Amino acid sequence: METKLVHAGVAATSTELLVVFAVNTADKKVPDAKAVIELVHSDPALKTATARAFDSGEFTAMSCETLLLHNPEGLAAKRLLIVGLAAPGRKKATVHELRKAAGTAVRFAKPRRIREATLVFPTSADLDARQTGRALAEGAVLGNFDSDTYKSDRVDRTLTTVNILAGNGMDSALIEAGVQEGIIVADAQNFARSLVNEPGNVLTPTVLGRRAAEMAKTAGLKAEVYGAEKLHELKMRSFWGVSQGSAEPPALIVLTYEPENYKPGGPVMGLVGKGITFDTGGISIKPADGMEKMKYDMAGGAAMLGAMQAIAALKPNVKVICVVCAAENMPSGTAQKPGDIQTAMSGKTIEVMNTDAEGRMVLADGITYAKNLGATHLIDAATLTGAVVVALGLINAGVFSNDDETYAQFASGLEVSGERFWRLPVEEDYRDHIKSSIADIMNTGDGRWGGAINAAMFLKEFAEDTPWVHLDIAGVAWIDKAKPWMASGPTGVAVRSILEWARSYGA
Repeated sequence: METKLVHAGVAATSTELLVVFAVNTADKKVPDAKAVIELVHSDPALKTATARAFDSGEFTAMSCETLLLHNPEGLAAKRLLIVGLAAPGRKKATVHELRKAAGTAVRFAKPRRIREATLVFPTSADLDARQTGRALAEGAVLGNFDSDTYKSDRVDRTLTTVNILAGNGMDSALIEAGVQEGIIVADAQNFARSLVNEPGNVLTPTVLGRRAAEMAKTAGLKAEVYGAEKLHELKMRSFWGVSQGSAEPPALIVLTYEPENYKPGGPVMGLVGKGITFDTGGISIKPADGMEKMKYDMAGGAAMLGAMQAIAALKPNVKVICVVCAAENMPSGTAQKPGDIQTAMSGKTIEVMNTDAEGRMVLADGITYAKNLGATHLIDAATLTGAVVVALGLINAGVFSNDDETYAQFASGLEVSGERFWRLPVEEDYRDHIKSSIADIMNTGDGRWGGAINAAMFLKEFAEDTPWVHLDIAGVAWIDKAKPWMASGPTGVAVRSILEWARSYGA
């Protein structure tokens, strides 16, 4: 899909679908208040074309609500689509609502055989021009993704062109910079989604390593992909223990971004991703119901690879090292067993209480390796625990950190990424939950409570004193039901937030 910025008058713009955004400014405290709809644009022709629809009361401009008008009065466009931005009382548009609204417009167009659309750039003074351009481009590109890759009767409904229409007199340079950045970021997120969407028989650890290397070559990143021999050489027995039950060999994927004129001594960002390309649970096998979705257990690793693609294109002034630990977790005669003791790369010993708590096992060695490669700050991402879904549902992902300043740096980036994370504790008192009577630690807690925290405490053992952020994205990396702005399937969550966190150290 071609996404581009164009400058023209709204009324004279000939397009299959003209998209304009609206807010409901009624006071939500007054239950009987009539909906007051306002366009986030001041063009008189748009106001005339939408006036009758707004007066009818059938459109209330709720978030992602749509209203389609054919042959709109006074406009050259064939159709006018109005997309709502917020619930009553909010009164102001936000870039995060605009991102969703742009995606909603694209997904509205796709099944209706509309292949070209024009999004009218808002004129609200409350909106930053660059961030608005980025949000519109991101939303449109993300909305164009579908997960029906393997359908033999698949019909390609991809939009070929999305124009972002800015009026004369707007800051073209700022908007254009935002649009281009949005395309880069959304393409990277869609790359992550395409990896997560692949079935386990296609995307083995070896193939994941190959696709990461291909992306790295195109993006200009250094790539190294290792197999089982390297794990043995590095004494990554925690990582190897997970993979030893599978006929498919593991892959240790290392990508490096180094800015031009890099001077050693500054921060080095370590991105560590869980890349379990299929998770049966191992000997502690999962129930059959829903196991088919365990192809998405490498979503954390995919998020790191997507973030690296965007980092390579946006070129922040900070060195970034990405480590993805890819493996299958399978039951077999060679699989690790509950009660086994594994010695991690760091030298810590781990009692394996449950082989389905495998993600933390591979991340333990990935975190240690990233530190050994020079990372001074760490972030990991993983579909790690069902417990975080119990705690936070399907809206927020969990975030943990051993350092308040590092967490604050991550949280500040959420204002740009728009992704939703909720901080959970890793206080030292929780360490008692993972104490083992036979080894240094065990890979589950000593009871059913606080499972997401127990997993984070396990990883904290390996981050040690290095500033560290842990993202448990189990509840938000995949959606079963499509959103108005996004297809069902993989979401690519965390790509934008990881990117902003890394960029913040290169400002």
